[in-house]
Amino acid sequence: MSTITVFGGTGYAGRHIVDEAARRGHQVIAVSRSAGDADGAAEITWTSADVTDAEAVRAAIAQADVVVSALSPRGGLDGALREADRLIADTAAETGKELFVVGGFSSLRRSADAPRVIDEGFDRPDEAPAEQVEALLREASQMNSILLDLEDRTDDLAWTFLSPGMGFGAHLPGEPTGAYRIGTDGLVLLDADGQTSIGGADFALAVVDLIDDPEAPHGHLAIAY
Repeated sequence: MSTITVFGGTGYAGRHIVDEAARRGHQVIAVSRSAGDADGAAEITWTSADVTDAEAVRAAIAQADVVVSALSPRGGLDGALREADRLIADTAAETGKELFVVGGFSSLRRSADAPRVIDEGFDRPDEAPAEQVEALLREASQMNSILLDLEDRTDDLAWTFLSPGMGFGAHLPGEPTGAYRIGTDGLVLLDADGQTSIGGADFALAVVDLIDDPEAPHGHLAIAY
């Protein structure tokens, strides 16, 4: 079994990953500013840390075999997420740890010769408040910047950037199915009805399966039903 550090362990994606990894017997170091309020299996060690502080990040990673960043650009990390994830990636590289980053749907492409979804342009639906759309675009842009930074790296960091389907989040939890698909070409995965979604539990199942498989692909992956 591995020791896995999960940054953002109390968030939607992070908590599902923490619980799935612990269920399989991995030792999990779950990092969050609100970790003191969390609970869970005996395999989970909750720790509070400032992810913009180099010493705190290094301490959280020190005992890990694998590092997962499931941070989101909200609250205090809005506008600071890129630097936080860059710090996590640099520390993982320096210490020889494998890195998985939970990204966003908008970093995918609809076809090989298409721009990323974030770069397609977006017409605001009449019923959507402008401030809500701006917040979503700001979040998507910050998530995409992390992928661009990873792709620009010239060191030997083993990284995987995970883009869930568009229908993903606490507002669309769904029921666990035990099924998922992984796309390795950075393209949107559509189901038979032309939809792209994934529930939190099934997303976590895919992530921990990737962690457990030494032959698993790296790079930019899509996860959806």
